[in-house]
Amino acid sequence: MLSITLAIAGSLSGQITDGSTFHEYRRTLNALERYRSLASEDDSEILPAIKKPLEQGDHYAGVSRLIRLLTLIGDIPAANVPADSDVYDARLVAAVKRFQTRHGLEPDGRLGKGTLAQLNTPLSFRVRQLELALERWRRLPYDPSRPAIVINLPEFRLRAFDTGHQPALEMKIVVGRARRLQTPLFSSEIDTVIFRPYWNVPFNIQRKELVPDIIRDPSYILKNGFELVTPKGMVVAQDTVSNTLLAQLRSGTLHLRQKQGPKNSLGLVKFVFPNKYDVFMHDTPAKSLFARARRDFSHGCIRLERAQNLAEWVLRGESDWRQDRIVAAMRGTESISVKLTSPIPVMTIYVTAVVAENGEVHFFEDLYGKDAAFERELAEALAGKNRG
Repeated sequence: MLSITLAIAGSLSGQITDGSTFHEYRRTLNALERYRSLASEDDSEILPAIKKPLEQGDHYAGVSRLIRLLTLIGDIPAANVPADSDVYDARLVAAVKRFQTRHGLEPDGRLGKGTLAQLNTPLSFRVRQLELALERWRRLPYDPSRPAIVINLPEFRLRAFDTGHQPALEMKIVVGRARRLQTPLFSSEIDTVIFRPYWNVPFNIQRKELVPDIIRDPSYILKNGFELVTPKGMVVAQDTVSNTLLAQLRSGTLHLRQKQGPKNSLGLVKFVFPNKYDVFMHDTPAKSLFARARRDFSHGCIRLERAQNLAEWVLRGESDWRQDRIVAAMRGTESISVKLTSPIPVMTIYVTAVVAENGEVHFFEDLYGKDAAFERELAEALAGKNRG
C-alpha cells in the first residue's frame, strides 16, 4: 500500500521533521482510515455523461448512483432523497453544493462537467491524496514552539499559528497562476512590514504587460498612478508617451513604479521575507477575486484577503503597534517600514486533502502537479532502497 511506501521513503531523508504530533496529521490519519473503508464499500459506478449542466428539476438517469455516492461520503442523509426518483431535486442540489464546497468547486448546485468529473473520481484516488497529505504533514518544516504562518497553495488559504501550533488566524489567498507563474514552495521568516508600499514593477511585467497597455491607452500611466524612475530610483517627468519613452520602458532604461494608496496593486501593506524567488505577501485592491473558488491569478506573490488582520497579528509583539496605529499607517500618506524584533517563520506547503476540525474532508485540484511529482519521488526512493 502507498502508506507503507511513504513511511519507508520518508525514512530515507535526513531533512524530514516529525510532524506526526500536529492536529492536522492526526485528523488526516483518521480520515484516511475512513476513506479506505469507503473505497472498499463503493460500487465505483460511473455517472452518465451530460450534454449540458443539470439544473434543479431536470431528469437524470444517474440520480440513483448520485444518491448512493453522496450518501456514502456523507454529503446527504440516506432518507433525504427517494431512492426511486430520477429528478435532480432541491435536496440533491443542496447535497451537490456541499460536495462542491468540499472539492474546491464553485458551489452553484449545478451538475456540470467539472462537478461530474469530481464525482466520478474514484475514492481510491481520494485515499491517495490523503496518504500524500499525511506524509506532507509529517514533514512540516517548522518548530511548533514558535509562532508561524503556513500557506497551503492548492487550498488557497493562509493560517497563522501561535506558539504551540495553536490556530490564531485564517484567510483566503490568491496565488500564482498554474501554467507559468506558480507560487514557489519555500520556507523563510517575515522580517519587515511595509505600510503603503510602492510597487516597483518587475521588468518582465513592465515589458510584456504594461507597455502594451500604455500603447493602447497613452493615459494609462497617469490613470493608474504610475511614475517613471531611473534604475537609481530618480523620478523622471513625463509629458507624453513617445516612441522614445516606449523604447526606454522596453529596454529597462526607465522603470514603472506605482505610487502608494488604495489603488496600488500591493494594496496598503506588504509583508517581506528573504527568498530567492523575490515573492512576498501583500494586500490587494482586487477584493472580488476572493469570492472565486479557484484563485490562481497572481504573478507568484501571495495576495491576502484580510491584510490588516495579518498585520495586527504579526505586529502584536512590537511596542506601540496597536490596531489604531496600524489603521492610521494604512490610511496615512507616507510609506512606513517596520522591522520586526522577532522574525516570524512563514512557509508554503502543498496539501490537496485537508481535514477540518470537525472531520470534514476537503479535496483540492493538484494545481501545480506537485502531488504527482511527490508520488514519483517516493516511488523512486523506495525502488532505490529495495535495490540497495
